[in-house]
Amino acid sequence: MKSFSIAAYISGSGSNLRAVINSSLRGNISSKVRLVIANKVVSGLDYPKELGIETAVVSREEMQRTEFLKVQIELLEKHNIDLIILAGFLKKLPLEIVEKYSGRILNIHPALLPKFGGKGMHGMAVHKAVVEAGEEFSGPTVHFVDGKYDNGEILLQIKVRLIEGETPETLQKKVLEVEHKIYAEAIKLLEERE
Repeated sequence: MKSFSIAAYISGSGSNLRAVINSSLRGNISSKVRLVIANKVVSGLDYPKELGIETAVVSREEMQRTEFLKVQIELLEKHNIDLIILAGFLKKLPLEIVEKYSGRILNIHPALLPKFGGKGMHGMAVHKAVVEAGEEFSGPTVHFVDGKYDNGEILLQIKVRLIEGETPETLQKKVLEVEHKIYAEAIKLLEERE
């Protein structure tokens, strides 16, 4: 069984990241989060910092593209990263990183892909679209990352039934609860594949 050195990319509170770290601390997965990268200063950096995990803010707005890429590659190599997880990361990874870590980058999406994916489909916009479409089910998807938004091979999905009177807010809460379990389950699947 493989144990991965994980880098997590976040853009917000990092609740999925926290769930993965906690799964690792409990021994549910053998992989460890070694690095957390955010595209801006966010509250999600606090928890990994408390645990002594290296965190970094790498913003495209604040550096040239070559520097932006170089900083990320150096951080990933420093920690011997062999699995990247996007945990609420709202930016597109540079293609060079996608290619270098091909088959080793996971994303979690709050709907049953291929439905309700693509550019602009994140957060509450996804849940609103699902409710407005009158879907019977939604739920998170963990998939491999390629060069397009929400496009790569699906690793794991869990269905959540919508109830009468479901709102985007109630659906978001239900899906997020499942997200907090499914990401570690997906990592465990990868560990067992190796």
